[in-house]
Amino acid sequence: MIYKQFISRVFLLLTVVAFALPAAAQEGGQVNLDEGKTLFRNYCATCHNKNMVDNLTGPALGGVEERWADYPREDLYKWIRQSQAMISEGHPKAVELWAEWKPTVMNNFLNLTDQEIENVLGYIDAVYKGELGPKKPAGDEAGVQAVAEKPNNTPLFIALAVILGILAIVLARIVSNLNYMMQVREGNENARKKSLVETLTSKGLIAFVVFALVVLGGYTTVNNAIMLGRQQGYEPEQPIKFSHATHAGLQKIDCQYCHDGARRSKHSVIPAANTCMNCHRAIKVGSKYGTAELTKIYASIGYDPSTDSYINDYEEMSQGEVEKIYKKWIADTYVKENGSIDSKGEELIEDQWDGIVSSLTNETKPKVQGPIEWVRIHNLPDHAYFNHAQHVTVGQLECQTCHGPVEEMEVVKQHSPLSMGWCINCHRQTEVKFEDNEYYKSYTRYHEEIAKGEREKVTVEDIGGLECQKCHY
Repeated sequence: MIYKQFISRVFLLLTVVAFALPAAAQEGGQVNLDEGKTLFRNYCATCHNKNMVDNLTGPALGGVEERWADYPREDLYKWIRQSQAMISEGHPKAVELWAEWKPTVMNNFLNLTDQEIENVLGYIDAVYKGELGPKKPAGDEAGVQAVAEKPNNTPLFIALAVILGILAIVLARIVSNLNYMMQVREGNENARKKSLVETLTSKGLIAFVVFALVVLGGYTTVNNAIMLGRQQGYEPEQPIKFSHATHAGLQKIDCQYCHDGARRSKHSVIPAANTCMNCHRAIKVGSKYGTAELTKIYASIGYDPSTDSYINDYEEMSQGEVEKIYKKWIADTYVKENGSIDSKGEELIEDQWDGIVSSLTNETKPKVQGPIEWVRIHNLPDHAYFNHAQHVTVGQLECQTCHGPVEEMEVVKQHSPLSMGWCINCHRQTEVKFEDNEYYKSYTRYHEEIAKGEREKVTVEDIGGLECQKCHY
């Protein structure tokens, strides 16, 4: 009986340690203002004013924590996740807010964790108090940055794993000694204590280690699969320094001029070098990089800017022949701008040619000739279907809705999280543009309800935007 009680208490201790330490790490986690800002923009900014002071579709959020101070923190979490449920339950604060703002219904955000909600609340409070203003003393900026840094709990979890490992070994030794004592009491003359090596190589301990590795491996695999494509902020270096700020911002070139597939197909399409040549047969020297980047386009497609013509049998040329053509072009341009070739010019010519080779060749593409291999930024899992034409042509969405202010980006990065929750919340909030849209003429009931004043708007959710089969089939 004593033996069983002891084992039970040891297992209880292990369980408490296993669950208490991660909980402590979560409770002690710092507020991440950067994540809070992103979550606010993705989930809250549609209905709430970003200055946190003025009302919009929903109330100003500045001071929201003080207004809920008389209630448990969990009530505020629940209100943010599922407000209508709290109203139905008769929660005093929920009923008060509903009486003031009905019939405007707050969206549900069931996917937000407690920590993510704290991050949003921290960002709201920082903006409301002016801590994220444009001009702050260095000391204040340092303070805000310190709060915004994402907490790193890795050392804590490593320590937890070590502690659990030591406790497991201690437990195995205790069990071994208790077994030995039981055998002695029962009069077993062959009873002996197991050595530490025998304990560590016992079937039970090996089975436990294998089980732990399987669980850890499964968790890592599933977590990495879920996070596929969810690389918000990913900003890889591209083979050519193409500036969207110059083309889409300064020159006002429409996104669909280059990405013409967005209006007519599932894919937005990576523009071929032929699209670049529509302009760059005339504009041969860049405003920022001179001949360095544009010559990469010419070298990939086989265009000789010196003669303003495409090169015959370009694919069959050796690298040496290609090198002479484009070094001559770079040299002629340098002479035109500087009068003659000096040591600086010779170095520039070599550097630019080396840049062409490094950008247009790799292990699988040994020749300069051929397509430019751009680095993919946005990537959805294969089981998630997304159609650009459905959103751009039918939904009439601007590219910036998902891709952010691309016209301000020198190097494009992933602006949105592209998570399932992000897409679903967009479908809940986005109003369908019914007027003068041939695609939605079949929804006669909604048109009639709008005409009678029975309905103010139709969201993507209303027309089936939350059905699983729309994205997974």
